[in-house]
Amino acid sequence: MSQKKASANKHHSVVDHSPLFGRSNYLFMAIGAVVMALGMLLMAGGKSADPKVFDYNEVYSTTRITVAPILIIVGMVIEVYAIFRKSK
Repeated sequence: MSQKKASANKHHSVVDHSPLFGRSNYLFMAIGAVVMALGMLLMAGGKSADPKVFDYNEVYSTTRITVAPILIIVGMVIEVYAIFRKSK
């Protein structure tokens, strides 16, 4: 019985306590988050002077319809890159 116990204790698994992400990964994650936040801020609208008047050019501006979504997608691509990047 004691020999069985001794042989079972020989097979210890080694636990790696190294961090999952490196410093550069976190830097890229922060950059991606800032780019996405900038896209969200650009998409958020300005306030109209008169709420009863609909300003087509303000609502459907190039910044809100094109630039902001592109920035959000670029930020997500940066986040994916940061997650899959091998830390050194």
